[in-house]
Amino acid sequence: MDPVINPHVPTSEILRSLLAEAPVDFVTFGWLLDKLHTRSFGIVLLLLALIGLAPGTSPIVGLLLTIPAIQMILARESPAFPRIIASRRFPTPRLVRLVDRAVPLLRRMETVIRPRWKTPFEATKRVVGLVVLALTSVFFIPIPLSNIVPAVTIMLIALAYLEEDGVLLALSLAAAAGVILVAAFTVWQSVSAVRFMAS
Repeated sequence: MDPVINPHVPTSEILRSLLAEAPVDFVTFGWLLDKLHTRSFGIVLLLLALIGLAPGTSPIVGLLLTIPAIQMILARESPAFPRIIASRRFPTPRLVRLVDRAVPLLRRMETVIRPRWKTPFEATKRVVGLVVLALTSVFFIPIPLSNIVPAVTIMLIALAYLEEDGVLLALSLAAAAGVILVAAFTVWQSVSAVRFMAS
């Protein structure tokens, strides 16, 4: 008997089905993570990267990103946040508005980002976790607008991971390596300049 292969469900459909199960009054961050299951890591990375695009959020986003990144490296089934974050309440109508805005954009992107070059899920999770953890260091570089490039890179990695797009994932990881190398070179140059002036 041939094994049953579960078809890939687009992220936009996952979010739509989430609304059907949402309580009427409010939801918690913990409830969202429980309902998203294996998709929770990708969704969390995507949301934090979006927040990281805003000015002044770099240090906070950098710290928050380390939590799912480390848990991905440890191959956890889903991310776990401190109770003070997991128990945070969100009005369900606000969640509905957010999903209604996000779904059309996701559907357009899903016409291009789709399952290709599939890789072993657990291995992919660990690699993504390692790369995201390395990228978090870039958020702490005190250079104006230095948060934009790592945030966009993490968004692409999250989308590739969510949609099981190995092509986009490979390109995104290569871009991430470039970002990390440039950031490391910039820091090294800055330290060298400070030492030169001090001497």
